[in-house]
Amino acid sequence: MTAREMLRFKGPKYLRQRIVCATLASKPIVIEGIRPLDENPGLTDYEASFLRLMDKITNGTTIEINETGTVLKYRPGVIVGGRRLEHNCGVSRGIGYFLEGLVCLLPFGKKQSSITLTGITNNESDLSVDLFRTVTLRLMRFFMPDAEELSIKILKRGAPPLGGGEILFVCPVVRQLQSVQLDEPGHLTKIRGISYTTKVAPAMANRMGEAAKELLGEVCEDVYTYNDHYRKAEGGRSPGYALSLVAESSKGGLLSVEACATTESLVAEEVGLLAARMLCEEMHRGGFVDTNQQWLVLLFMALTPEDVSKVLLGKMSKYTISLLRNIRKFFDVVFKIKASGDQVLLTCLGCGFKNLSKYVT
Repeated sequence: MTAREMLRFKGPKYLRQRIVCATLASKPIVIEGIRPLDENPGLTDYEASFLRLMDKITNGTTIEINETGTVLKYRPGVIVGGRRLEHNCGVSRGIGYFLEGLVCLLPFGKKQSSITLTGITNNESDLSVDLFRTVTLRLMRFFMPDAEELSIKILKRGAPPLGGGEILFVCPVVRQLQSVQLDEPGHLTKIRGISYTTKVAPAMANRMGEAAKELLGEVCEDVYTYNDHYRKAEGGRSPGYALSLVAESSKGGLLSVEACATTESLVAEEVGLLAARMLCEEMHRGGFVDTNQQWLVLLFMALTPEDVSKVLLGKMSKYTISLLRNIRKFFDVVFKIKASGDQVLLTCLGCGFKNLSKYVT
């Protein structure tokens, strides 16, 4: 593909989406106008770190950045993955920022991968490692039913600002995804939560959980939160605490949220109430998955065999709408969208994506 044939984009918004889609579709891209007028123009440290991570899990990828960092040329190679990989995610963004790319790409590597990521495990701007473990991986199994080894293990917690967290992500490979029918969420059956604390009193976890259960008990009879306390080296470098909640339905639907705080911000009861209110909002929006998980389901639906897949969503986020546009550009897959009250039913015919790198066993 010549320079003129490269897909061109402007601005840093949705950079990860474009890099991930380009890697899967094996299409080179150019991103111009990356913060040219900012005091610190060009790529941020975490965007550059994400590109280094892409280089680690692929073979043959070329990345060209101009002197000011405002123009990026990305030519993807082959997704390889690997054993005992390591990546320091820094402290500008959470580990979830980087995991989002890995869960989309590593299933299509040559062989099963295991990668240790260090940094911030829970913050206010990125999907937490708890929600990746309790929700994202379960959604992936709808498309990868035989992926028994798929797992995330939290080795150390890392709260902002200093982080110090560590997780191990293990991802098997698949030849092809399975089409899905996720258009019937079913009825609410239970709510589960994880109250994590690090370098603060363990009682903070109980206070968060009890505050959330007091509100959520009005909408569901089966509400339970688990306490997850970390201390000393396993607690990272900063004190912090958070509560993640997952509402599960009779058909396997998963609606999740997380409220996160440091010791200088919200008190424990406020964190618990905030998480409960956020979950109530997600349940009001409805759908099979929550707002933060829409991207994974839609991308995997586009990659399924040439068969019809469906999912019912609540209100789509701007991030999701951008992904739909990128899916059309990279894979020529168009979703049929049908409004149903405040919810939308999305249907598509998969592009028949196959992992040609997978070792034959």
